[in-house]
Amino acid sequence: MDFFPIFLKLNDQTCLVVGGGDVGLRKARLLRAAGAHVTVVSPELSPAMAAYVAAEGLHHRAEPYSPRCLDGMRLVYAATDDEAVNQAVYRDCEARGILINAVDQPEICRFITPSIVDRSPVIIAASTGGAVPVLARHLRARLETLIPAGYGDMARIAGEFRLAVKAALPDTTSRRLFWEELLSGPFAERAMNGQADAARALAQQALDAADAATLTKGEVFLVGAGPGDPDLLTFRALRLMQMADVVLYDNLVSDAILDLTRRDADRIYVGKKRADHAVPQDDLNLLLVKLAQEGKKVLRLKGGDPFIFGRGGEELETLAEYGIPFQVVPGITSAAGASCYAGIPLTHRDYAQGVTFVTGHRREGEQTLDWTKLTNPCETLVVYMGITQAPSIAAELVANGRRADTPVAIIEKATTPQQKVHVGTLGTLGEVIATAGIKPPALLIIGDVVKLHGKLAWRG
Repeated sequence: MDFFPIFLKLNDQTCLVVGGGDVGLRKARLLRAAGAHVTVVSPELSPAMAAYVAAEGLHHRAEPYSPRCLDGMRLVYAATDDEAVNQAVYRDCEARGILINAVDQPEICRFITPSIVDRSPVIIAASTGGAVPVLARHLRARLETLIPAGYGDMARIAGEFRLAVKAALPDTTSRRLFWEELLSGPFAERAMNGQADAARALAQQALDAADAATLTKGEVFLVGAGPGDPDLLTFRALRLMQMADVVLYDNLVSDAILDLTRRDADRIYVGKKRADHAVPQDDLNLLLVKLAQEGKKVLRLKGGDPFIFGRGGEELETLAEYGIPFQVVPGITSAAGASCYAGIPLTHRDYAQGVTFVTGHRREGEQTLDWTKLTNPCETLVVYMGITQAPSIAAELVANGRRADTPVAIIEKATTPQQKVHVGTLGTLGEVIATAGIKPPALLIIGDVVKLHGKLAWRG
């Protein structure tokens, strides 16, 4: 972060605007909206600034800037069209430890002013670190359309109960969970729709029924993180990701998705790669139990969908055995994400009337796949975790009747900006992988639907 985002309480604080033009006027208005006492220093004022100073009763010092103007100031804007003056204000503020913003000169700013979405008491700020202020304004415009004014009403009503909730639920964890449940239920709907009395009644009912022991009971959220693109997460996944106290994630979960979990949640890597398991599956199952028994909300975050080659069923069997409550949130499985982002429909009336998912990674000692059932030319075959075994997979399919010229797509890091699609055939699959240096994670799509990649590819 180039700038640390904070919200300053400026009510009844003395702040200075150096400059009497339109730019200074905008800053004076922001400061007054925050309850600050504003002094304007400028030999002359623009008509608009003069009218505002008179209307608001601001203190105007009709003189050039000098260091003594900083006496007693908590925050300063340098808003003149004279760069030398702005530089002088910056140097003097730095010497005194006063926060300073020189408008449109980020190199001499100790703070910057973001674009603001005001749903008081909810305030949302967007900034580009002073690099492209117009982009920040575009973001603000988008946020204005996405965030209804009712959020302010909801925050005000909820705020009325803050002290009562604190008294009823002394520990921070139970209070956080109470608020998360309240704000995601009927209370929020009533408050957002302007039904203040109904919202207050629901909040009081929830508070009367609140029990710290129940709220802090451990639970496991088994959540599918999808194939990689954070935009493909479900709303429910995002909500539970923000509720968890501890996150257990595998190697297919990207940093961009991890960053959407609670910032203060503990993170435990439990990834599995071929012959390299950070935590063996049986130990992982018991770790979920242990953390839930400690009263934690545990997020088990899995790439793709937890019930498609994700061993989610094994983990839930252990949780059920120990009586641990759990929820399951599906994710977009890698086959669906990879095929869509590569422009390869898994089914198509002219090419494939069915699709089969298999995994190239098997338990030790398990029988191999039933190859005779995987050779139908009218079906698409998707192989998860099959890169290492790809040459033998291709050989088995050809030996059991699938044509050697059957098209194959190898999709690396599907749906991410690093996605790559390689096309070959069963006969050339091993050579393509070796030449391109392809390594997991990657997915194989086998069948005539791969012919459509050249026509339908939109992502690469």
